[in-house]
Amino acid sequence: MANIFAKKPLAQLLGEANSSGEGSLKRTLGAANLVALGVGAIIGAGLFVRTAAAAAQASGPGVTLAFIVAAIGCAFAGLCYAEFAAMIPIAGSAYTYAYTTMGEFVAWTIGWALIMEYALGAATVSIAWSEYLNKLLEVFGMSIPYEWCHSPLESATINGVLHTGYLNLPALLVIILLSLLLIKGTQESATFNSIIVVVKVAIVLIFIAVGWQFINPANHTPYLIPEDAVVKDSAGKILRTYEGWNKHGMGGILGGAAIVFFAFIGFDAVSTAAQEAKNPKRDMPIGILGSLAVCTVLYILFGHVLTGVANWKDFADPAKGGEASVVYAIGLMKGYGWLSTAVTVAILAGFSSVILVMLMGQSRVFFSMAKDGLMPKAFSDLHPKFRTPYKSNLALLVFVGAFAAFVPGSLAGDLTSFGTLLAFVLVSAGVWIMRKSDPAQPRPFRSPLSSPSFPLVPILGMVVCLGMIAALDSFTLQVALVWMLLGFVVYFIYGKRNSKLQQGIVVVPTEMEEQAFIEPDSKNS
Repeated sequence: MANIFAKKPLAQLLGEANSSGEGSLKRTLGAANLVALGVGAIIGAGLFVRTAAAAAQASGPGVTLAFIVAAIGCAFAGLCYAEFAAMIPIAGSAYTYAYTTMGEFVAWTIGWALIMEYALGAATVSIAWSEYLNKLLEVFGMSIPYEWCHSPLESATINGVLHTGYLNLPALLVIILLSLLLIKGTQESATFNSIIVVVKVAIVLIFIAVGWQFINPANHTPYLIPEDAVVKDSAGKILRTYEGWNKHGMGGILGGAAIVFFAFIGFDAVSTAAQEAKNPKRDMPIGILGSLAVCTVLYILFGHVLTGVANWKDFADPAKGGEASVVYAIGLMKGYGWLSTAVTVAILAGFSSVILVMLMGQSRVFFSMAKDGLMPKAFSDLHPKFRTPYKSNLALLVFVGAFAAFVPGSLAGDLTSFGTLLAFVLVSAGVWIMRKSDPAQPRPFRSPLSSPSFPLVPILGMVVCLGMIAALDSFTLQVALVWMLLGFVVYFIYGKRNSKLQQGIVVVPTEMEEQAFIEPDSKNS
């Protein structure tokens, strides 16, 4: 009988990591490169969209505290990622770590959950891209009808008229275009990535610097949402109430943390570049924790200014600041209309790069799982001319495109947070298990306060991330449960029967696969 908890030999992974052949990855990234990579992957729709969403749905002006809670959970998980990345400096991230420490079934669970992180993450950002595109068109006297830029599950009363969405056409189109670019083999260069990082950080700093002088202290009072709060639209229709434990007061801080957690997704992408770090022992912890630290400070200041310039209730009304919240807030800053247009263009460019990275990340997860036999071989097939996993990209085009077109951004974003939080919980658990099962294995970096008998950091990582999972709304948790159960069915029907590990087949990437797929992907995750 096959053992569903069979582990991938660590020696095999380390052999791939230490390979210096022609097809192996070059160690060219220093600590500064990795920090820039992390910041570039982190700052995106999470900040420019989810900050306002968390303020409107759970935290109010206390969204700054929600960022701190989310950052703490990420820091604990980040230390665990850093230990694994330094010990096993090879592409694959959480999926690879789980396969080595907890076995095939857990690795499958993470791989299936990562679909929520990357695929639904790309859908969420594409929906945000659609919102900001519409705001940009309005500057030139044009607009996309509400029905063609919103999900069928969304509706809003605008100028006294009720509108219901048909499909989000701009979000679908950007997914199609970027998927076709990936199939052709167009990749972000290191220079382009650095430029985008500078632009993103500049946007945040300019908004903070300009917006600080427009902060109205009254908007920060009360700092936490009261239980009896109600938000109505211009017609008097109730848009949102806050009775749930995680929708007001201190509970709303944890609920907001679960929402803004999406803003931190991306630091784990640094770990996928471990095989290219010049000195993984030193550079990986700096890259992971450094990018987290930079973004956390920017996020707290950004949230403080955003909820100070505009009242948090405005972000619950689609006719006001519920969409393209940063543009709405800038509109309240008299004399800075030019900034709104410049920021919108820059945000659209930044969103495009994030979508591209997420689509690449998802195709990479499919590629790894297919190479291990857990997914159909088609997902690891490379295009004969472009040498890209084109079948995987086409499948993502359909799956992600459908989500982008027909699912609201709030649901897709929360499901993304669930998938990532679950991966963080399992990576934290993996460090604990590895400490007990293989204590003699050299660890260039060790997460602090983590003895085999009482691994404090991994435990705190699991507790904080599980707390944020529990703080997600019940509908999101129900959908996530159905998705994970579907994944288990797929594993036992297909993955278990076709697993190469179960069949005793050693999986070694070919030179073509390393050069054509893994190398460009890991450089731009």
